[in-house]
Amino acid sequence: MNSKLLMIIKALVCIILMQICVAGDLFSKEDDKIVSLPGQPQVSFQQYAGYVTIDEKQRRALFYYFVEAESEPASKPFVLWLTGGPGCSSVGAGAFSGHGPFRTSDGENLSRHEYSWNKEANMLYVESPAGVGFSYSANASFYDSVNDTITAQDNLKFLQIWFVKFPEYKSRDLFIAGESYGGHYVPQLAKLIARSGLKFNLKSIAIGNPLLDFNTDMNSRGDYYWSHGLISDPTYKLVTTICNTSQLAREQISGSSSVACKAVNAQLSKEIPDAIDNYDVSADVCVSYGQSQLKVYNRPLRPRFHFPLFSESLEEGPNQPKSAENIDVCVQPKTLVYLNRKDVREALHAQLVGVSNWSFCSQVLNYDLKNLEIPMIDVVGSLVSSGISVLVYSGDQDSVVPFAGSRTLVNGLAKKLSLNATVTYRPWFQNKQVGGWTQVYGETLTFTTIRGGSHLAPLSSPKRSLAVFKAFLAGNPLA
Repeated sequence: MNSKLLMIIKALVCIILMQICVAGDLFSKEDDKIVSLPGQPQVSFQQYAGYVTIDEKQRRALFYYFVEAESEPASKPFVLWLTGGPGCSSVGAGAFSGHGPFRTSDGENLSRHEYSWNKEANMLYVESPAGVGFSYSANASFYDSVNDTITAQDNLKFLQIWFVKFPEYKSRDLFIAGESYGGHYVPQLAKLIARSGLKFNLKSIAIGNPLLDFNTDMNSRGDYYWSHGLISDPTYKLVTTICNTSQLAREQISGSSSVACKAVNAQLSKEIPDAIDNYDVSADVCVSYGQSQLKVYNRPLRPRFHFPLFSESLEEGPNQPKSAENIDVCVQPKTLVYLNRKDVREALHAQLVGVSNWSFCSQVLNYDLKNLEIPMIDVVGSLVSSGISVLVYSGDQDSVVPFAGSRTLVNGLAKKLSLNATVTYRPWFQNKQVGGWTQVYGETLTFTTIRGGSHLAPLSSPKRSLAVFKAFLAGNPLA
């Protein structure tokens, strides 16, 4: 054997060994297979959960939950889901109380979710960045320096390693979706993939009620409050002339408080009671748990502005009757109970590192909130220009990132890119009922509302959200 060939073989061996060291046992996906979750009904599809180590030296690992499509998984697309926050759980908010295959009605048992997105795709839920949910960094100093750049880089590394473990999915059409601060996570990861040269078959991204431009999104809150009857004409005048809602949000992030904004804040608190959920202004509240269906995410910050966009505060209590739309308004508190059970954690191959319990939003992560003010709309534009399709959808009952701001941003982006409306603004229908409104620009940019949808539209409007998801995967306008 000549020396040159020997060197090549040694190099290949080193690369393989390095991959194994970084990713753990890459070829043992069967070790991650879930036999059955506690209280789970029998299903025909496969489930996997476990860790991908993305930094062996720092012992930093991201936790994932993967469910194959309900039928014909070999022919269905592959979707990565990222819940925002920043710092909230894709497993809790996305899988177990959003659009995953199961929901719990009592914190003990699981039932099949009729409108699960794995009816249409193979779904991968990743708790990112480290410090969220079951994901962790053994070096806790990592939690003090997390930002959008690090999150995107870690998510890309996760995908690279995960595809080695599940090679049958690498050549599939790849779709990336997320919500809220996913408006940062998803476009930035897609941009990294597009620039990396990696042979991922990235087709489209979807972002729900996404934070894309701080001033536009935050200032649309005041208009939303007034147009939905949450505040009076005099208070609306204060918001438009004395201290607007983007200023209020910015002061909360910085911890400062001007006299003018403090007065406006106080007036908003008087007119919008805690019994109104900013994330779903038309929702009933989970009285027995002392929280609305989405206040699982609200940090105890007063009164109307919550950053990160998600956070949590829960009190245990008895079961709550379902709403008129048959949505359990206490599904998230019950999910919290379920995912904190030891037997559930063992079934998921999960562990608690540096925390005493699993939580919807990280109790240890100190995310750089300056990143909230970095505009993402131009990143979205670069993806559209490169041929990657983008769907921006909005639950229309959300006042946290209201649909009006998203619609303005998408319309402005279309004008900037000289994209004409190929589908003019019109209602779309599902089962002879209006599901929302939609508009398509060119062939790659779509804006859609989901009627009755909250900040987490699949939670509050599951049937219509599944219809939007199905059209997104097919690349078709809504009917």
